[in-house]
Parts: sequence; C-alpha cells; structure tokens
Amino acid sequence: MTYDSTVDSRPRRRTGRKLLTGLLVLVVLLLIVAVVADRVGANYAEREIANRVAAQIENQGATASRPEVDVAGVPFLTQVAAGNYEDIGIVVRDLSGQQDGKAVRMPLVDITARDVRAPLSTLMNGQGDIVAGSVAGEATLEYASVAALIGRDGVVLAEKDGKLAVRAPLSAAGQTLNVTGTADVTIEGELVRIRFQELTAEGLESVPFAQNLVNAYARQISIDLQLPPLPLDLKLQKVTPRPEGLVVTAQASEVPLNTTA
Repeated sequence: MTYDSTVDSRPRRRTGRKLLTGLLVLVVLLLIVAVVADRVGANYAEREIANRVAAQIENQGATASRPEVDVAGVPFLTQVAAGNYEDIGIVVRDLSGQQDGKAVRMPLVDITARDVRAPLSTLMNGQGDIVAGSVAGEATLEYASVAALIGRDGVVLAEKDGKLAVRAPLSAAGQTLNVTGTADVTIEGELVRIRFQELTAEGLESVPFAQNLVNAYARQISIDLQLPPLPLDLKLQKVTPRPEGLVVTAQASEVPLNTTA
C-alpha cells in the first residue's frame, strides 16, 4: 500500500506573511513614535531658547517680537545624547530701542549659534551650563529710520557703489541747493558712527561762502547711532551699506544660552 506523503505548506506561508506584515507595521509605528518624540524634544529646546533670548532683550530695556528658534540637524535626540548640537538659528524681528527719545528699530536680526554644548544631565536637572562655542548675527537698520534720527527735512539715504550716499536740500542766500555726497560708516564700541564727507552742491559757485555752508551741513547731519542692545552677548564688528539698509554684523564666543543676564 502506498501513502501520499505530500504536506500542504500553504497555511504555513500564510502565517509567515502575517508575521512579516505585523513586523513591518511595528517598525513603522516605532519610527513614527521616534519621529514624534524627536520633534517634541526639538520643540521643547526651541521654546526654552526663545524664552531665554526674549528675557535677555527685556532685561536690556529693548523690545521685540518673540524670537523664532530653529534647532538644525536630524535626529535631534541623537544630538541630545551626544550633548552637542548643530547650528541653532534665532530670528528676532522688530528689535527696538531709544535714542534721544526717538525709536531705533531693526526689523530683522538673524543669529546663528554653532557648536552648542548641552550635556544631557544639564537638560534633565537644570544644573550646569548650555554654551554656544560661537554666535554670529546680522541686523538691518533701514535708511528711513536713520534719516529720521538725523532729524533734517528732506534727507534721503541710500547705498551707492558700496557706500552710504546722501541727498538733501540746503537753503543758502535765498536759494535751495541740492547737496549730495557719501559718508564714512564705522563701528566704535556699541556705536555706529556716520560721518558725511566731501558733500557737493549744484550751483555752488553762485552762492558766497557756500562751501563753508555745505561743510557745516555735513557736520550737522553726521550722527552716532546707539543701536538696541543685541542678545547673546553679541558685539558689533562692522557695518556695511546694502540696498536694504545698513547691515551690522556682530559676533560672540563661549556664550551661555541658559541665562537671562
């Protein structure tokens, strides 16, 4: 007598497929949980840094919109575990201070903190320092705001060939002269110094002592700008005339990010 020894393996294959499908679903769910946890952690860090920067601005007597913070690098939790972070971008809008009762406003301050060291223990218990190895920033001061601070009617400022150019009316001997020229713009401590040089005026030859008047006018419209204090210990480095305004660059090193001083 002969017996058929063939065994039907189809149920076993179906079971294997079910196990594989379940495993894939589990992996996908774990990835989703990891991504969500990663984003929650990043959002927490961004919120805390924004709070610190906002407190610094307030303590320095300035005002601004709430800082926007972006912690770069994925995954964030890997950076947490290592205690070292990639670039952290901070944008402060409408940073404003006062000079002689007039508002000095910088519509955009763009800051990047690099080599941020934040040990996991510090994040967990709040003890210790979170330090950025270097911080760099750019702040824009609009020409209309500078002209308003100069306080002379008709002064128009703009960038021309990489320099700060001026055009303004000057009344002399019953005539109105159209004065034009450029300025030297430098940094001295916390001040932006604007000194107008070599101003000229059309029809100058027809007005007695007109050049003396133009030189005096150049001194009158020269100004020292006290900018709103920048957060994160940023120190002014240079100022560059650009089409959008005077762009001030600032730097700092070894900056604590978890203090409000």
